[in-house]
Amino acid sequence: MGLTARPLRSALRSAFVASSLALITTGANAQSYQCKMPRALDAPYAERNGPVRVMPVTGYVLALSWSPEFCKGRETRRADALQCSGRNGRFGFVVHGLWPQSGRSWPQYCPTRAHPTGIEVARQLCLSPSAQLVSHQWAKHGACMVKRPETYFKVTRILWNSLRWPDYDRLSRKKGLTAGDIRREFVTANPYWKESQLGVKLDGKGWLEKLQLCYAKNFRPTRCSPRNYGAKDDTAAKIWRGL
Repeated sequence: MGLTARPLRSALRSAFVASSLALITTGANAQSYQCKMPRALDAPYAERNGPVRVMPVTGYVLALSWSPEFCKGRETRRADALQCSGRNGRFGFVVHGLWPQSGRSWPQYCPTRAHPTGIEVARQLCLSPSAQLVSHQWAKHGACMVKRPETYFKVTRILWNSLRWPDYDRLSRKKGLTAGDIRREFVTANPYWKESQLGVKLDGKGWLEKLQLCYAKNFRPTRCSPRNYGAKDDTAAKIWRGL
């Protein structure tokens, strides 16, 4: 298991300091997307679809999906309506999950009887616009960090709110775009981060799929492992802006 009460309070203070620094040192958030979600819903049950791995937590990854790429071809799919239909808003980056790490592997599906309430799930939907995804992330990852879904989601929101977003729509028009450009743009907007602490995941055709922000156990940014770092800086990249 990861955080207990005292280390959690210390980690939250650390993340809060980072959030305050971001607000002081950067300007307006360029990710100016809108979101309108229900205040409560029925929380779906997340089935386990992998082995149980109870391991000591050594760090964390905040995985952020680039929504226009995810929604390409999914605009009319009922299962993805919250995120992709446009009726609930437009999204840039969204939280795929907050993932505890353990050396070269990661813990998952730690035993728990706790399940998120409909209100807790709804509160996360502007960060992660899929009720099924929110419930799944708690079951697979959150239960290996903390005892309560509420705490897992709170930590996720604090980390999310500490970030400033560069204009990736503008960056997508850059000729000769590389994964290194994507990293540098993020670090310019978030000067307390270093490029070595940011993973960039591209699909097989070079389209941006995900950013992976690497944290130490105290929730301070740290160097990504090769597994989480993803594409090298000189790798050609593309960013889908949506239809």
